Amino acid sequence: MKIKPGILLALSLSLAVPACVFPAYATKNEVEDEKKKKSSLEEEKKKVEATLKDLEGLKSDAAAYVKRLDQDLNVLGAELTELEGKIASKESDIQVAKEELEEARLVEENQYESMKLRIKYMYETGGTSFMDVILESKSFSDLLNRAEYVSQISQYDRKKLEQYAVAKDTVEKKKAELEYERSELLDMQETTKAKQASVEKLIDEKSTELKNYESKISAAEGQLTEYEKDIKAQEDKIKKIEEEIKRKEEEERKKAEEAGKKYNTVSIGNISFIWPCPASSRITSNFGGRESPTEGASTNHQGVDISAPAGSSILAAASGEVIISTYSYSAGNYIMINHGGGVYTVYMHCSQLLASVGDQVKQGQVIAKVGSTGYSTGSHLHFGVRTGGKYVNPLNYVSP
Repeated sequence: MKIKPGILLALSLSLAVPACVFPAYATKNEVEDEKKKKSSLEEEKKKVEATLKDLEGLKSDAAAYVKRLDQDLNVLGAELTELEGKIASKESDIQVAKEELEEARLVEENQYESMKLRIKYMYETGGTSFMDVILESKSFSDLLNRAEYVSQISQYDRKKLEQYAVAKDTVEKKKAELEYERSELLDMQETTKAKQASVEKLIDEKSTELKNYESKISAAEGQLTEYEKDIKAQEDKIKKIEEEIKRKEEEERKKAEEAGKKYNTVSIGNISFIWPCPASSRITSNFGGRESPTEGASTNHQGVDISAPAGSSILAAASGEVIISTYSYSAGNYIMINHGGGVYTVYMHCSQLLASVGDQVKQGQVIAKVGSTGYSTGSHLHFGVRTGGKYVNPLNYVSP
């Protein structure tokens, strides 16, 4: 094992300034991975919830619009009903006017026949001019316009003919007005029907839009349900992994306690230590002066090197708080624990760090795995004890 002289100062300073955190147990890494998956699911769920909220808003707007269109359609329907009533009334009035005109026409014919008889009588009793008038007149009206002969017609006939002319003119005007009003009503009816058709088309379009929103909302709700199931499954999975971690830690702790009983322990104040490497008691480099085992390694060894198979468990020699869990080019992966009262322990050259800065670890808890990282000549644990501001021989406090 090799330690540069400068590593001692670095370790002292690191007590006050913790370095970056390394992952804990492999299973804890798995927990973090599963938590990330859960967070990802929760983010996706939030996106779906936001989409669902937008869809609900769009659906609400569309439903309100359809409601207004329905109201407009009801108004147009009422207008059409009213117009149809008015049109029917006008058609009835027009029919009456037609009947009145027909009646006037019959009166005209009767009156004309009567006058013909009277004119014939006048012809037979004297003068041929009346027959000429009749033969030359193109119509009854033309006959009346020949004023020189009208004067010879009886006052009775004159009055009747004048009444007929007035009545006929009045009825024709009335009929023309009624037909004009009916035409106006028909135009209004067509316009209203066009509006009605337009509103009905809009309602159909919005109804289709509503169904589309409802379909999307249903799909989003289905997605939410699936995300909730997946999140619950992740929570259950995380819980099981954490329970398994606790179970394994407890097993390791109990094994460490049993293993620790095989070694002598000495206390510093009220702190007692256990052997940190149950897999081995073989010391390959003692505390203090030595020949440097490899280039860059210190000749003043600030701990003991315990040779052990790679991957062997490294235990917390005593309970405390992890203040360093990081990598150094010389110490490799290493952990330092503050046990209180100015007492610290350090564990170097680990292949894996299983505790993070800030973790409260118990005596016997597996905190790392034996390795050969940093300045190292083989798989081993460098174990150091620091008290009173300096490193001391660990074998004064715990030995195999």
